[in-house]
Amino acid sequence: MAATEPTRAAPFGAISTFRVSRMLEDSLAALAGWNDARITRKSLGRLSDRELDDIGLCRGDIDLIARR
Repeated sequence: MAATEPTRAAPFGAISTFRVSRMLEDSLAALAGWNDARITRKSLGRLSDRELDDIGLCRGDIDLIARR
């Protein structure tokens, strides 16, 4: 006895709804990433040069660190 699953078309609007929800999810993830980078830049920018040197960074590294 072979088990087969018939293919059915998606209900009307299901694909569009999925694409819109995926776009919204991607947008929120991008916004969260941007906010994390902003907070990182702000926190590292508040440190003195001595404190940055203690953790092995310089002012020029702040943008590179925040992008990751």
